[in-house]
Formats: sequence, structure tokens, C-alpha cells
Amino acid sequence: MVSPALLPGYLPGKLYDLNASKYETEAELKALIAALHRRGIKAMADVVINHRTATKQDARGVWDDVKYGDDRGNLDSGEDGANWLKDDIDFNGWRFDFAKGYAPGVIEKTSPDFAVGEIWNALWYGQDRKPNYNQDAHRNDLARWVQNAGGRVSVFDFTTKGILQAAVGGEWWRMRDCNSKPPGTIGVMPRNSVTLLIITTQGRHRSFGLSLQTVIQGYAYILTHPGVPSIFYDHFFQWGLMEQIEALAAVRAKNGIHETSTVNILAAEADAYVAMIDGKVIVKIGPKFDVGNLIPPGFKVTISGKDYSVWEKNTQ
Repeated sequence: MVSPALLPGYLPGKLYDLNASKYETEAELKALIAALHRRGIKAMADVVINHRTATKQDARGVWDDVKYGDDRGNLDSGEDGANWLKDDIDFNGWRFDFAKGYAPGVIEKTSPDFAVGEIWNALWYGQDRKPNYNQDAHRNDLARWVQNAGGRVSVFDFTTKGILQAAVGGEWWRMRDCNSKPPGTIGVMPRNSVTLLIITTQGRHRSFGLSLQTVIQGYAYILTHPGVPSIFYDHFFQWGLMEQIEALAAVRAKNGIHETSTVNILAAEADAYVAMIDGKVIVKIGPKFDVGNLIPPGFKVTISGKDYSVWEKNTQ
């Protein structure tokens, strides 16, 4: 009999027994990772090292028989489990779930190719129940965690995500901070920032008010800006946005936009956000149509959709 808490697969009872998982067997997982590697794709594990549950019931029928070990009599730790996934299972990197629940030094001890931590705190809100304009304290908390981990890990840019959620409601002025930079962690530590538009939790997803129309505006932002953008599976395959997301990603690749690309914000008003990236790409997001006075000669519209447009510099 399996603990009810184990059924979603989110609360592991034994870190070293992948055959007990509801997601097939250890052998099948290794075969999948090998297939990814053959195609030049690195495999990341969602490391849930501080969510544990019992594996057996006691005499009262309560699930409280917890075994923190490797079935060989050795106690486990977060880095022990992660290193086992890397060395024995052949994962390349980690998404650390609820990363503020343990010391960031775990990352240094596992030496992944890439790692990102989930440090999810609420934005700072005013009495009007809207996010404050200045979210420096929020993003500084994220930056501090990265620094405490020796700078070898990235963090999900929840500051950008939260501000974007407010901006799509006609408040694009929020996307420029008081130093004329992006207001999220991409404005202070872009190399270590993973931008995202959604949070996944146990197979469910929450878009926090980003509709079909506003989600693509979010992708127009993160795919043209610095940081490491992430694309949600459902948005790409199930929301009918594949072509638009592919086009935006192609512009990013063609123009060499990368983690530390430079952003020159040309306008940040209620109905329009306009920015130039690396002097090669200009993006306009928001319902305002006429921003021609902000577009210098030599740029041509190459992508447009609901409330967004992208210009590329003409190299001919």
C-alpha cells in the first residue's frame, strides 16, 4: 500500500528508489535521458529535496514511518541525492523546488551544468491592493540568494513575472524602474535570471490572469530581453501560440540576444512599452499603435500580433 501523499509523485518517500515512482521505472528514465543527450539536449531534474513523506503506516494506521536513507544504512542529504541523480542517472542540472527551505551551498556541492532555484515571495503591495511601483526589495531578496550560493546558480525572476501581470492591465509604465532599467532581476543580475510567465504545481498550472492575449505579450517581452527565458509546454503546444512563440524565439536567436544583452527603454507608459535590445531589435508591447516617432530609420517590422510588434534592424 502506498501513502496517499505519494500518489501525485510530489512527495518522495525514498530518494534512491525511482522504481517506486508513478512515472515509470529507473531504466525507462535513463533511456529517456540518453535519448535527450543524443539530440544535444540536457536533462534537468526537479529536485524536491525538502518535501518528504512516510513510506509505511504505524500500528495506528498513521503514515509516519519515515526512512531518510539510501537503503544501505546511510543517511541522505540534499546534495547526496542530487549527486546520485547526476552521477548514476545522468541528469545535467536542477530546478530546486522551494529553494528557500535549505542552504544555497547545496548547489556548489553538486556542480550541475545549470541550476535554477524557486524563491517565491509575494510582491510588495500598497493599500490599493496593487503592487508597489518599486519592487527593489523583492528582487534584491532573489539576488541575495544567488550571491549566497556563490553566484553559480540562477533564480526564477518572479519579480519580472509579477510586474508583468500588472503591466498587461494597462500599466506598462511599471516595466521601467527608477534607474531606467528593467524592474526585475534581469535589471540587476540578468546572467542569473530565468524569466517565466507561469508556475507549475503538482501537475496544475496557474497563469495569474495572463489570458491567451496577454500571455503572448509576456513572451514578446521575455524572448526579446536579457535573462534565460523559459517556455511553458501548455502555452506552446495547447494554447495555439506555437507559431508566434517560434517566431519570437527565432528573432532572439538570429540577433544573438543573450543573458546579458543591453536594454534601452524608449518608452514606458500606460498603453505602451518600447525598448531597443542590443541596438538590433525593438519591441513594442501594449495597445498603443502609433509609436513611429520612437523607431529610428533602418528598422523594419518583422513580427506583429495582438498588442505587440517587433522590429529588426535592416542589415542590407
